[in-house]
Amino acid sequence: MPNIDEGAKVPTASTWPSAAAAGDPLTESPSAVFDTALFDAIFFDRDGTLVLDQPYNADPELVIPVPGAVAAVAAARRAGLHTGVLTNQSGIARGLLTAVQVRAVNRRVDDIFGPFDVWKICPHGPAAGCRCRKPAPGMILDACSTLGISPFRTAYIGDIGSDMGAAHAAGATGVLVPTAVTRPEEVVQAALVAKDLAAALQLLLGASSGSTR
Repeated sequence: MPNIDEGAKVPTASTWPSAAAAGDPLTESPSAVFDTALFDAIFFDRDGTLVLDQPYNADPELVIPVPGAVAAVAAARRAGLHTGVLTNQSGIARGLLTAVQVRAVNRRVDDIFGPFDVWKICPHGPAAGCRCRKPAPGMILDACSTLGISPFRTAYIGDIGSDMGAAHAAGATGVLVPTAVTRPEEVVQAALVAKDLAAALQLLLGASSGSTR
């Protein structure tokens, strides 16, 4: 688990640098179909995006992939992109999980999907004021640092507003794939929305990829 400065203060959403403010072309059109040449990596939220959400899951046997998720990750890899998982795991701070248990669940995810190039975990609770808990951008920035790439050349796919906030704050392209827990206002506020992971990959990689159908 990465070393995290728990005393770091998280800026408010209004003060985070945005991709649009930095002149990033990926945020110009919610209906745009992007191209693999624009990206070096696609990052995924874990619970509710890659695997069915089992709150505070400590049991690898409960890891069940979201339908179509394995194929979507495989499509990203066939396109030559790095893949990674960035996940808030506040159950550690709440005493509901241990770091060892979280790593065991993550290993099961790797077993199902194939090894991801990078994992970043925030173990803190909402009140910690850390730089890594989404919607803060720390995990995206750290993943990019690990891979030696620019956040402007990455996408992050998740199912709630904090995922999109982290992407926006880091300068990455966020794609919301709504689930039962996604609030209506989060869908309205998201710049890019896809009905499922296959559609998200098609949006990011372009319809010509053909591998997300």
